[in-house]
Amino acid sequence: QVQLVESGGGLVQPGASLTLSCEASRSVVGIAAMGWFRQAPGNERDLVAKITTRGIANYTDSVKGRFTIFKGTRKNLVYLQMNNLKPEDTATYYCRFWRNFQGILTDYWGQGTQVTVSS
Repeated sequence: QVQLVESGGGLVQPGASLTLSCEASRSVVGIAAMGWFRQAPGNERDLVAKITTRGIANYTDSVKGRFTIFKGTRKNLVYLQMNNLKPEDTATYYCRFWRNFQGILTDYWGQGTQVTVSS
């Protein structure tokens, strides 16, 4: 069973930076894309950023210019660099891997890491 292990969350002040990381517990063949979602209490889980294996990234409008998603040097490792954090960025952040192997589509999710932005 593949697990996604996240780290890097915390409590920071507005304007600060954090970097989240997410890595699969073992090598996984066929990962097509990796991404980050977030969910605040009472809200749905929404996509924040996504990157394909070819390195094409896209972002939700509210984080463009502040967040950067990038792949690590090891396979199945992804980061989310978050700069100029705002209170509205407060949420639980989840990583997700999309896998397409021999026509079979599979999703993997991390357990979530809390990001709190408050003065």
